[in-house]
Amino acid sequence: MRSTALFKAARYKWAFVRSDDRMLLIVLAAFVGACSGLAAVALNRTLHFMAASFQNIHQHWWGFFLPAVGASLSAVFLNTLLKERAGHGVPEVVYAVSRHGGLLRFRSSYSRLIASSLTIGSGGSAGPEAPVVMSGAALGANIAKFFGLKERQRVILVGCGAAGAIASIFNAPITGLVFTVEAILGEWRAFNIIPVAIAAVAGTEISRWLQGNQIVFAHPRFTIGWVDTAASFGLVLFVTAASLALGRLLKGMHQTARGTPLPAWLRPAVGGAAVGLIGFSLPFVLGEGYHSIQQMIRGTFTPGLALAAMAVAAKMAATCLTLGWGGSGGIFAPSLMIGSLVGLLYHRLLTAFLPTQALSDEGCFALLGMAGLVAGMLQAPLTAIFLVVEITGGYEVILPLIIVAALTSTFCYYFEPGSFYLRELIEKGQYLRPGTDARVLSDLTVAELVETGYIKVPGDMLLADFMKILQRSQRYLFPVEDRASGRYLGVVFVDRIRPYLFDPQVHSVVMVEQVMETVPVVRPDDELLDVLNLMDREGLSALPVVEDHRFVGMLSKATLLDHYRKELIVQTGI
Repeated sequence: MRSTALFKAARYKWAFVRSDDRMLLIVLAAFVGACSGLAAVALNRTLHFMAASFQNIHQHWWGFFLPAVGASLSAVFLNTLLKERAGHGVPEVVYAVSRHGGLLRFRSSYSRLIASSLTIGSGGSAGPEAPVVMSGAALGANIAKFFGLKERQRVILVGCGAAGAIASIFNAPITGLVFTVEAILGEWRAFNIIPVAIAAVAGTEISRWLQGNQIVFAHPRFTIGWVDTAASFGLVLFVTAASLALGRLLKGMHQTARGTPLPAWLRPAVGGAAVGLIGFSLPFVLGEGYHSIQQMIRGTFTPGLALAAMAVAAKMAATCLTLGWGGSGGIFAPSLMIGSLVGLLYHRLLTAFLPTQALSDEGCFALLGMAGLVAGMLQAPLTAIFLVVEITGGYEVILPLIIVAALTSTFCYYFEPGSFYLRELIEKGQYLRPGTDARVLSDLTVAELVETGYIKVPGDMLLADFMKILQRSQRYLFPVEDRASGRYLGVVFVDRIRPYLFDPQVHSVVMVEQVMETVPVVRPDDELLDVLNLMDREGLSALPVVEDHRFVGMLSKATLLDHYRKELIVQTGI
């Protein structure tokens, strides 16, 4: 009896939560954030275990094979076993949110975790952040699918998964929230922010529970003067150049790898072996590079000016070889390390011309370089600012931090069409910015809006016979087809052939094909935004839909705009 009563009480409580969509979303956001946090902790511990296990191997001359083996196994696992494309995964999440209402396959929740652990754990120069974003987003999408949520709610839970993952791996809840809204969802709306914030907190708490509440990159307190603030403007130029160079080198390396006549599983091995050779001389370029970042922030990075400059080039090369040739991982951690190196290099150049006591410690400029490169690569200045503040506790550098992040992001925007995550999607025309007509219409198709039931008339029909059909129909247009083959020929607009209709002398000598018009046609797979623009250019309120040279129906502007309004309501409401 008691168990029955408890079951009924639980059922009533669930019914109450399910009746309130916002409450349901908040509950599921916390659950998704916690699951994403667990995924991030699992990947983090796996990478630490693999790094410790393989540390001695990298010291041997044959150790350069290890990154090659890891990257190749990663490609085989993704491409052959799971039939997924290699890469860091964030563009796939953005594409799913932009074009498919956040739909992601369940296997994506673990595929990138395993693949990136093979690549990074063996020494590949990549970061674990993007893979856990993909994992968290896939968890959110499939949890939303399990509970039968609406599309808009599913998109939000995808963002919750990404926020929980980033917040967990960096122990930085605000960064998880801001990154998701800036880079994944692209919309600062209250009904986005609240569940995403809850997911970020849940992911952070999971990380703190399992790994402790620790600042990722602790550092001594810096004293910031006006000279440091003024010097930050010069640093903007350095990190902007580094951001553009890294992005274009990655793109060029990817194109080079694609053009290489090697099997897909062997290409990552080539890049991995090259990374291993670089790491034999400069071991700090291997892996995610967090240990080296900590040294730079604390001011204990011993290599001199020339070696620091070499380290920037080496880390860029290692990252491009890892990711460009098909390894699995993200750009986040490499950006942090390269940015730190650029800031360190800039500080050492300045101290060659300025008194040492005029500037703050070089660790301060390492922090600013981190923020600048992340802001430049992601074109997300708020993410860069909050990330550096949270993972270092460096609130005292907030003023130059804002200057570097904001200006670098702005300058990079003028040279690149979008962030590193969005460039490929933008170039392929696959990215739909939130709030645009294209984004609203992306969830509608021509097949959904086409109107059927039109009377088709043969092109060789006389106007006299056409008049009989016209008397029995309320339509103002008629598709014309070839009598023998059934091929679509054109359209007769009744209001445009009035002179013929009121002249009985031509009814028995003029055929329908002589008065029809050939207007642009719509294919079933055409984008509705292109169709709407075509209607505006041609001054038409309807266009024929044709497939395989056969008339399917008509698509009217009135129907299109009516469904546009309904879809806009769906996409902007919970």
